[in-house]
Amino acid sequence: MGRYVPNSSAEQAKMLDFLGLGSLDELYDELPDEVRFKRDLNIPEGKSELEVRRHMTEMAAKNKVFPVIFRGAGAYRHYVPAIVKAVASRETFVTAYTPYQPEISQGVLQSIFEYQTMICELTGMDASNASVYDAASACAEAAAMCMDRKRSVVYVSETIHPDYLRTLKTYCHAANRDMVVVPEKNGVTDNAFLKENIRNDSACLVTQQPNFYGLIEDTAALAQTAKDAGAKVVICVNPIFAAIGKTAREYGADIAVGEGQPLGIGLSFGGPYLGFMACTQDMARKLPGRVVGQAVDLEGRRAFVMTMQAREQHIRRERASSSICSNQALCAMTAACYMGSMGPAGLVDVAEQCISKAHYAAKQISAIPGFELVFGGEFFHEFVTKCPGDPEKLMRKLEDAGILGGFVLSGKYENCILWCCTEMNARAEIDMLVGILKEGA
Repeated sequence: MGRYVPNSSAEQAKMLDFLGLGSLDELYDELPDEVRFKRDLNIPEGKSELEVRRHMTEMAAKNKVFPVIFRGAGAYRHYVPAIVKAVASRETFVTAYTPYQPEISQGVLQSIFEYQTMICELTGMDASNASVYDAASACAEAAAMCMDRKRSVVYVSETIHPDYLRTLKTYCHAANRDMVVVPEKNGVTDNAFLKENIRNDSACLVTQQPNFYGLIEDTAALAQTAKDAGAKVVICVNPIFAAIGKTAREYGADIAVGEGQPLGIGLSFGGPYLGFMACTQDMARKLPGRVVGQAVDLEGRRAFVMTMQAREQHIRRERASSSICSNQALCAMTAACYMGSMGPAGLVDVAEQCISKAHYAAKQISAIPGFELVFGGEFFHEFVTKCPGDPEKLMRKLEDAGILGGFVLSGKYENCILWCCTEMNARAEIDMLVGILKEGA
């Protein structure tokens, strides 16, 4: 199929003749005359391909694309193999939407099934859905899965991403549920506070691994505290870290969620991204959105079907566990292509490069007077340092050198900087960053 298939005037006339109509306007005869638009649209005249390209190039030139990035905070720059875009941009995947008719949607159903399988392997869970909008909505939907009449209080670690925390707060407010924020201590979740305050009406604990500050939490201990109180455990995991760390299930999670953007999806000015969700078997029927399963057809051949659709569009509204009525199918396809092309060894290599480069950068930066590390715990590929002087002024200085610096924190750690390194950061780039920081200090 071509990327652009127009129809000619002759073809339009043939279609109108088949319909028994004299013109395209007759297609709208059912509309009242007073609501019809009877003047030209207030848009510019059409342009040639060359003129459009020139105009778009001028617009694109206004964007500043940084060749060097040391910022993460929820969106990460990773290398994406060429095969990922080549496969995910095929028309059969770009144009496909809802696979309502499985007999003609086997391709997209299989792509979702393969994606679900890989997410389960990465998290150690039994079932995965076909994705939700982003990690923030995944965290909130997971918390909603855990609520019932007797257990309605959601405990959330203060160290999760601020956007995820705000989304959880919105969901709980709308559902008239209580939310308790478990404070951080030295950059990680205060388990002692959780032990003292968690009650028998707790629905779940939501935590993140690694957390927003990049630190590796003692998630197993937090999960045990929550389970001792009868609560479910939701862990938001970085999928790259999951390639070398324990799986969410090994930490004790009932539900694993996270942001799938690191899995082959570009930064794209903030989206669209991908929220993945996976859970244990006993929670599977509460998964929001779509779940694709594998079956056999009448001739015994492998086939794929929509196994569950736990959303209000398909079942009684009062029984629905979610109102999300779509999924990030193309982003999920991209993530599956990335995981498939990288393989387990490739993902491990990426994760190990992230760790080694981040630790090298942390050692070099923290040696500069005034840029000492804020926390002493183990970290993955993000870390927080102090900053002498005005951090925003420092960021502008880095921008002049073509570097997008770290994320400037606010609140309790105001004027501190959250730095990030991935496999994309060469040693020469890190050394250049350190040189500029020394000048600024």
